[in-house]
Amino acid sequence: MTLLVKKFDYIPLSRASINGKRKYQTPDGGKVASVTTILDATKSEESKAGLAQWRARVGDSAAKQITTEAANRGTRMHKYLEDYVETGEWPTPGSNPYAKQSHSMAEIVRDNALVYMDEMWGSEVNLYVPNLYAGTTDLVGLYKGNASICDFKQTNKPKKREWVDDYFLQMTAYAIGHNEIYGTDIREGHIFMCSQAGEYQQFDLWPDEFDHWKQEWWKKVYAYYESENT
Repeated sequence: MTLLVKKFDYIPLSRASINGKRKYQTPDGGKVASVTTILDATKSEESKAGLAQWRARVGDSAAKQITTEAANRGTRMHKYLEDYVETGEWPTPGSNPYAKQSHSMAEIVRDNALVYMDEMWGSEVNLYVPNLYAGTTDLVGLYKGNASICDFKQTNKPKKREWVDDYFLQMTAYAIGHNEIYGTDIREGHIFMCSQAGEYQQFDLWPDEFDHWKQEWWKKVYAYYESENT
């Protein structure tokens, strides 16, 4: 039996890749950039340099392998959590050791985070702001009594707070979209993260920080479209 409480009629959006960039088709007929596309396109020079240095240090082949394995691990972890939310039954992993690792990571997120979800309104929810952007958040609902945007993340190693500004921008972008389309006033978000070694971390966007991150997100949106139009 699903754990979801139907509070909103969430609108599914289709996706397409146009010139290598992810676009969402919105109900008004427009194709808009994804949140992650905007974040990737507006990364600071410092962030780009750091990534380039890492690739140079480990080599292109190793970098590709590390990122592919991380993406696959994250996809599996997300699927276990998504299936649990949608069916109410905890899935069992296959015999594949990679699947077992992802399953264990999902269990850690469940036991540290989902137990505090008082209501879950939607899983893999498409959200958008007309003519500007769209994206998909992993979970929307009441976290410890407060309406929140929630995302699941895997990481190779635990992260420092100063490394994850994009997570706060992402949660803010989704909250703005939810508020715009569904008439809510969500100002809170939570990142539920587990490392491949089973270490749990949580990064919280609190209401008193929301306006700051909202301003920072709109700067990113404006910078993206300014670069697109030049």
